[in-house]
Amino acid sequence: MGYVSTITLATAIYWRTSPAAIAAICNLCAGDGIDDIAGRRFGSWKLPYNRNKSIVGTTAMATCGFLASLGYMLYFSWLGYIQESSKMVLGFFIVSVASAFVESHPLSTELDDNFTVPLASLLVGSFVL
Repeated sequence: MGYVSTITLATAIYWRTSPAAIAAICNLCAGDGIDDIAGRRFGSWKLPYNRNKSIVGTTAMATCGFLASLGYMLYFSWLGYIQESSKMVLGFFIVSVASAFVESHPLSTELDDNFTVPLASLLVGSFVL
């Protein structure tokens, strides 16, 4: 329920014009989607602050969320909705790293990372994008 709610909310409010919404959706869909797969398959090295999460999964989340954000930035720029920039690229990187950290935090498991990841993306993105 949380996954669908956050995607729908981000799409309804910010659709096509907000880089922060692009980051929120991409970090939730691409980033959070791949971290579990990569972490379970290759995640033998655990994070020191959360033994249930792996370095590989967290790195995969940040990387895939960032790459997906770049892809959507280029796509929406090509369509004329936003203007791509190197500042936006750096902002997407910062948001993806912050989202991966939030997802890997022990409290995120208790709350629901389907809410914490997009919320963190929107909050950090509103400052850096």
